[in-house]
Amino acid sequence: MAGVEGPLTPLTNGVGRTNGAALNGNGDVHDTTVTAPAIQLDPEVFRSYLLSLLPPIFGASPEELESIFDEDFHERVSRFAGEGGGVIYVVKKKDDHESEDTPPTFSYKLTPTLTYDPSHVTTLAIIKRGPILDSTSPLATQLHILNLFGSDETPYESLHAVISCAMKPYFEAFVGARGGGKDGDSKMGIPVTKKKFAELELSLLHLQQNVEIPETHLIIHPIIQRTVEQSRQNGQRPSISDLPGKLLNDSSFLNTLQNHVNQWIKSIQTVTKLTRDVSSGTASQEINFWLSLERALEGIDAQLRSDEVIMVMECLRNAKRFHATVSFLADTGLKDAMDTVHKYNQLMKDFPLNELLSATDLDKIQEAVVLIFGHINRKLKLSPYPIRRALPLVEAISRDFNDQLLRVLTSHRLLYTPYDTFERLLSQTMAIFRTWDDHMKEFTNVAREVTRKRSEKFIPIKVLPAHAKLQDRIRYLRDWRKQHEQLAVMTAPTKGLGGVGNEIGGMDMEAEVKEAYEVMKRIDVLDVSTEGGEIWVAAENAYNERVARVENQIIARLRDRLGTARNANEMFRVFSKFNALFVRPKIRGAIQEYQTQLIDSVKEDIKRLHEKFKTQYRFSEAYHMSQMRDLPPISGAIIWARQIDRQLQAYMKRVEDVLGKGWELYAEGQKLQSESSAFRKKLDVRPVYEAWLHDINRRDMGVGGRLFEIVRLRGGGYQLAVNFDPQIITLFKEVRNLLWQNFQVPHAITNMAKDAKRVYPHAVSLMETVRTYGQTLDLVENNKGIEWLVAEYRNEAQRMITKGMNIRWDYFVNQYDTARYVSSDSAARDNRHIQFVREFASVVSILQDKTNNVIDLYKDILRSVEELSTCPYTPEAFRDLLGKIQAAIDRLNLEGYANLDHWVAELDQRIEGILLQRVSHVIQLFCSEFERADDGDGRREPVTVAGKRRDKRAKNDKSSDGTLTLAPIVHEIRIQNQVIFLDPPIEHARAVWVHQLHEWLGTVCRLRRIQSSRYEIGLQMQGHTVTDLTYTSLLTRFPDNTTLEKPFALIEQKVQSLKDYVAKWLQFQSLWDLEAEYVFNRLGDSLAHWQQLLTEIKKARSTFDTSETQKSFGVCVIDYEQVQARVNAKYDAWQRDILSRFGVKLGNAMKEMHASILKARNDLEHHSIEGLVGAPRRF
Repeated sequence: MAGVEGPLTPLTNGVGRTNGAALNGNGDVHDTTVTAPAIQLDPEVFRSYLLSLLPPIFGASPEELESIFDEDFHERVSRFAGEGGGVIYVVKKKDDHESEDTPPTFSYKLTPTLTYDPSHVTTLAIIKRGPILDSTSPLATQLHILNLFGSDETPYESLHAVISCAMKPYFEAFVGARGGGKDGDSKMGIPVTKKKFAELELSLLHLQQNVEIPETHLIIHPIIQRTVEQSRQNGQRPSISDLPGKLLNDSSFLNTLQNHVNQWIKSIQTVTKLTRDVSSGTASQEINFWLSLERALEGIDAQLRSDEVIMVMECLRNAKRFHATVSFLADTGLKDAMDTVHKYNQLMKDFPLNELLSATDLDKIQEAVVLIFGHINRKLKLSPYPIRRALPLVEAISRDFNDQLLRVLTSHRLLYTPYDTFERLLSQTMAIFRTWDDHMKEFTNVAREVTRKRSEKFIPIKVLPAHAKLQDRIRYLRDWRKQHEQLAVMTAPTKGLGGVGNEIGGMDMEAEVKEAYEVMKRIDVLDVSTEGGEIWVAAENAYNERVARVENQIIARLRDRLGTARNANEMFRVFSKFNALFVRPKIRGAIQEYQTQLIDSVKEDIKRLHEKFKTQYRFSEAYHMSQMRDLPPISGAIIWARQIDRQLQAYMKRVEDVLGKGWELYAEGQKLQSESSAFRKKLDVRPVYEAWLHDINRRDMGVGGRLFEIVRLRGGGYQLAVNFDPQIITLFKEVRNLLWQNFQVPHAITNMAKDAKRVYPHAVSLMETVRTYGQTLDLVENNKGIEWLVAEYRNEAQRMITKGMNIRWDYFVNQYDTARYVSSDSAARDNRHIQFVREFASVVSILQDKTNNVIDLYKDILRSVEELSTCPYTPEAFRDLLGKIQAAIDRLNLEGYANLDHWVAELDQRIEGILLQRVSHVIQLFCSEFERADDGDGRREPVTVAGKRRDKRAKNDKSSDGTLTLAPIVHEIRIQNQVIFLDPPIEHARAVWVHQLHEWLGTVCRLRRIQSSRYEIGLQMQGHTVTDLTYTSLLTRFPDNTTLEKPFALIEQKVQSLKDYVAKWLQFQSLWDLEAEYVFNRLGDSLAHWQQLLTEIKKARSTFDTSETQKSFGVCVIDYEQVQARVNAKYDAWQRDILSRFGVKLGNAMKEMHASILKARNDLEHHSIEGLVGAPRRF
């Protein structure tokens, strides 16, 4: 009884408060944060409290209770009220009487300690709620009172009542009132506490139900007992030599020992022959009986092995009294009993019955059922536990199962729960019943098998489950609630029936259905007793009376809607909307008059099915859909036919749902039934299947041969293909789908299909791989420029093909059959064929990826290379394009393409060719620009002097479209300090033109060449010879040498022309350098020289004596504006001087000539002609 104190203490917090507050006598809560000092309790107050409390509880008068108030009463009460103890007990004890006829008398005592005795009738525990008792507060608010009943053989029943009826409900009420969710309860450990309460309640119940096994204590003679104890004290093994010799021959001593042995046999037989009726009581009693019996027998066996018993037997054997010793063990039956109990307990030990009895929800119950039957079915094959006892044991488990289900379901108050929760609970319950039934079948089979093996007497293996009525009730209740819920939903305002009630009958159907349901909520729907069944029937009748009125309104509304329906489809729409109500016979009977119209509608639907079937499967849309969904033809046709058959059945079922069962008995219905039956015969797919079987058996199909084959193409050439018959793939797909359609495919065809199925993944993988390989080779063929780059991956794929040419399909088929019988090494060896398929697919996939990748890069490169020939002639444009090409090459290098150096070298040659054309064109452009004279072209406007200064240093002129022009260079002829010179000199023009030519050529020649080894650090570190990094070498690649020489020759020609022209101006320097007398002296008197000089002077004036101020040479302009006037003036001065001198000279010459002519005339006149005849004449 002292153990009760523990579970009670959690109800308080140990300081007289509940949830942090103190309760007064009326249950009101008072704040206890500030408390006055406690005053010591007066024992007389406690005495008055006991005198008021105990008489009604003990049924005693105050005078009889005076024995409690002895001289120690004040001391005990003071200790209890102070810090001394937390509980004090009042015990009512029944006095012993020699005569049984005398009336019983009782004595009472107050004690701080608790003891148990059968004579204790009642024990009252008075428990303090705080550390001390305060005299200022009523004792009723400071004390717990607990009545512990006694006078029973065991206190288990009383303790079980306290736990199950007080403590556990109080705890659950507190948890329920607190309203915590499942997650919060789990964190606080509330489910664990509930389980502990259930386990404690179950343990007390087990103790209460146990069959008491009598304890056996063997009587030992005092002399034997004393002798054994002395031997033990001396550290010796007890022996009969320790007894006095005369005592061993004392007949009275020996008779006493023999009598003791006979008593031993009787007391042991009491235990060994103990049994119980398994059909009475619970399963836990049966289990605990055998476990307790084993413990009792082991205790007896331990006593029989003790030194005292051995010495008694030796004394009797020494006295030749063998009849008491020889058959001792046989008479007791201990060995056989222990063997039997031990074998029975193979079943009883670790029996998971407690899992069922302590289950707190349906999931735990289902798990417990699985565990229990798993344990029984497993152990029953090992333990010789009789089947005739096992059957009642299972029935007892069924009773516990029934009680536990009732306990869990009742706690949910099923009719008060929402329908979703109700349906979930009852579905779970039906699943538990199915679990029981499934395991029950297994148990029945095990029991029959065990009976046959043990050769036991035949008994019918039949178990009457105690939960059968509950199962029927739950099934009926589930259907009833479903019908009610359908009715409630259809009468709700959202369905359109609740709002028409007032129009028809003036009744609120929704309220009527709810009131009818309230009738059922008042009863215990799980009570399956006779009285409970009667209550259920009465409540259901009352429910049906109320629902009948609602049904009448629904029927009126339904008939109204059917009457206004325009066609059969609208009727079916109405039926589909109210289909949930057609399970009610009254409503079903009200719509039977519409059967003729609906039968006509169904006839039309069936006629359309006929038309659909007559179009044939191959010409239907389903055929194309089947091909999309990878359905083979035979299976697709069968599925198509069965779909039509299911549609036909759906039409028949729809008529049955609407018109009720037995519709085919009517005339029209019978005709419709016969038509549908005839059509269904046409839909029989068995002939199609048998024709397919015949075709397969006629063919010689199989999986064999090499993996690959070489196929000759029609147009010439060869192609790699997979040596696999596509019909094999179709076969295994047909078999798979036919098996799904529940056809019995012959074993040989199934094996063939299995072989095909085993090989199918590899075959499909190989086909896809070979197809990919062929497509990739076509891509490489169409893009010749990438052959070198993917050659390594292509070689790897060809190496894999070479390896696969020696592999056969047989390896793939056989390895599955041998894998389970051979070692792992052999399995790994066979696995290499599968590994080949994977590696081949991987290699070809890499080839495809690399090819696609390099094609994209190659196209980008080609696009950039082509743009090199058309892009603007600027360094930025060329660098951008070459940068793109170089980035693509770097990516190829990073991704590890082979033969990149060779490929890049070829690409570089191609780029060189394009750049060489661009350079040649630029040179031609330069030459054409250079040769173009200034013909008044508008593109070269006259520039001012300031502009001339800038243009002298002008570089390339790059127009918006990328064309190049040469800016004209302006040279100015100037005179300074009477010296004529050219600014800038002609050499500057040459330098500018050569520099411009170099700039135009450098646009291409300075470009960095593309490289294939920018990521090859090894070559850089080893110091190899570095190749030309730019395109400067293009200047040596022209087809003829004149291409590059021509611009330089043009420059020199232009420079020479400039020199010749400038030299004419520089000649005018002599106008200032010469002295007139020197010229005159040099000319002398020769008039021819003077006349020639004047003519030359006249001609030379054309150089400067013009209206122009500059002379254009195309890319160069000579500006002589500054010196023109001064040279002209100087020239005029010189011309005047020379003319004047020439005039003087000419005058003198004329005078002289005139004089000489006159003289000669005179001479001629003085001579005669005769004198001159015959003689030579000189003139």
